[in-house]
Amino acid sequence: MTEAITTRCCIAGGGPAGMMLGLLLARAGVDVLVLEKHADFLRDFRGDTIHPSTLELMHELGWLDDFLKLPHQKAAVLGVQFGNLAGPIVDFTHLPTRCKFIALMPQWDFLDFLAKEAGKLPNFHLLMQTEAKDLLAQGDRICGLLATGPNGNMQIKAALTIAADGRHSLLRDKSGLKVQDLGAPFDVLWLRLPVKPGDPADLIGKVRNGQLFVMIYRTDYWQCAYLIPKGGFDTIKAGGLSQFRARLKQIAGFAVGRVDDAITDFDQIKLLTVTVDRLAEWARPGLLFIGDAAHAMSPIGGVGINLAVQDAVAAANILAPAFQQGVPTLRDLEKVQRRREFPTKVIQAFQVAAQNFLLAPTMAATKTPEPPFIIKALDRWPWLRQFPARFVGMGVRPEHVELPRH
Repeated sequence: MTEAITTRCCIAGGGPAGMMLGLLLARAGVDVLVLEKHADFLRDFRGDTIHPSTLELMHELGWLDDFLKLPHQKAAVLGVQFGNLAGPIVDFTHLPTRCKFIALMPQWDFLDFLAKEAGKLPNFHLLMQTEAKDLLAQGDRICGLLATGPNGNMQIKAALTIAADGRHSLLRDKSGLKVQDLGAPFDVLWLRLPVKPGDPADLIGKVRNGQLFVMIYRTDYWQCAYLIPKGGFDTIKAGGLSQFRARLKQIAGFAVGRVDDAITDFDQIKLLTVTVDRLAEWARPGLLFIGDAAHAMSPIGGVGINLAVQDAVAAANILAPAFQQGVPTLRDLEKVQRRREFPTKVIQAFQVAAQNFLLAPTMAATKTPEPPFIIKALDRWPWLRQFPARFVGMGVRPEHVELPRH
């Protein structure tokens, strides 16, 4: 038996983009159904940085005080250790926002918060353990999707289908839309190291002897990102755990004595296969892609969550009025792409330049190269640090909630 459901808007994917868009459309009076394939939002080593632009949106929605009651750490400055040069290079304290810091918060807490607020809206519906599998079409128009849930197969008909199912989007593969691959010369290994009394409570990037390592303070542990050449994890595993731990010790700094006890098996390490791509067209009649499904981002700058949320806000601002007039047209969907494509291209261009001209040569070096001029300048002249802070913390063309509550 196939269960049949009808809704105004069906959103595949309960990540930051899907949850925020579903919440905002429901808040504007649109009947929304969000599908999340997992039983909960608990996933380790997901993007956990909530930037000032997203915190500003939480203020606009009236939720900031409650949101900041959730466990989090504040990063007002970002530092780097590039060989013998060590110090802050990004300073958020001069931003024209209410929160002049990045909130380091587990993504599941962020998503649980959105789900709780959305659950107060009668037009919002969330189905967990429900995965979109294929698109439904009538002629050239997408009219919903096929999904599987705890009770079997489902056919969901919708006036508009939103694909927010991430960088490995199944619906993107089914859509026939063209993907532009911008390339990424590295992958990331995520791992944990213990925190000890006296540790700095900062976000730290380290560059030494061809290795790049990022440490994110999580109160009771360090979430660490170790960058490797693209496809290099199998080679690392073939070399054995002892050799890998020896490499970590070369760059772990004050945490060097914790590596052996903390890393006892490769199963403790999570591989993130980095991709940087985007759709040439984000929409077909009845179907729109947003977030990583429309444009997979590099982890450089930690902007993924925040760019996805900005997509959601822009989409809601455009689509909610269209729903009030009837059914959003292809022209309405294309407005979302025009609004968000420029910020996406600018940020991806920065990420591709950084990975090609800084990360790739550094990983290929046998000794620590000379810090780039921009790093030296940011270290020498503190007033310059506000500019990368604006780019990272606020993004390009930050969005604002324009919809009154229905």
